[in-house]
Amino acid sequence: MRARSSALILHFNPGRIGSNPDNTRKLHIIFVLHCILAEYAQRQTQACPGGQVQTGPVLPCDLALVPGLTHKSLMTTRSFPPRPDFSLERVAIARGLAPVAGVDEAGRGPLAGPVVAAAVILDPHGIPAGLDDSKKLSPARREHLFMLLQSTAEISVAIAGVGRIDADNILQATLWAMAKAVDKLGQRPDLALVDGNQEPQLGCFCKTIVKGDALSLSIAAASIAAKVVRDKIMDELAREFPGYGWERNKGYGTREHVEALQKLGPTPHHRRSFAPVRRMLKQAGPRC
Repeated sequence: MRARSSALILHFNPGRIGSNPDNTRKLHIIFVLHCILAEYAQRQTQACPGGQVQTGPVLPCDLALVPGLTHKSLMTTRSFPPRPDFSLERVAIARGLAPVAGVDEAGRGPLAGPVVAAAVILDPHGIPAGLDDSKKLSPARREHLFMLLQSTAEISVAIAGVGRIDADNILQATLWAMAKAVDKLGQRPDLALVDGNQEPQLGCFCKTIVKGDALSLSIAAASIAAKVVRDKIMDELAREFPGYGWERNKGYGTREHVEALQKLGPTPHHRRSFAPVRRMLKQAGPRC
């Protein structure tokens, strides 16, 4: 079978890997993940330069990407959807990978407060309308969608506090929280779709997707859950430590926050491993 320029070609040949069930399962997962990207690319691009992509009922394959189709090119296609959808999950579920969890975080960049990760398994027959990247939604809309998700989806949230962030660094703390969130789900997913390009250590197969919250509804749902939970935490901390504007800036390094940090000094909830806070520590002791 032939495919032109941007088609993904896979060839699944169990005979080449022997009868080891683990190897067969791993190769099957690789096959499915490639098919997920291939079918999405086919749906988005529809036609390749020089002619239509020729495919059968299941994409053929030899575990190699045809030159021209990479994950980067897939994510930058001109027909990239304005909103996430459930197509990646449906392809995975149709090929026996179920359930599928979306995983995302909130709070990697702030100077204060925890980083929060969420894992969400959506009910394919009960997905709330309007799910999107949490950054594109108003606080009121996020709150409403989170309420709907709590009645229709399985949600798990994990929190990495400032102590872990400063001890391990923000990336490792984030990956730890993601793994914890997935581990705390009531059912173990067959596949986790994770926002970003860093893969946490999970007890299931994982696919990282840059800007995944704009592509996958499951990741978008996780982004909403993580954001809403973290915002509530920062609102509570704002009442405990007034003056920093955390009820508005959520711990991010806004002008208001930085000026308050210079005036009041760091709190126990500021990240000492972040440069602006380290500088303040030289000028003022922690406010306890």
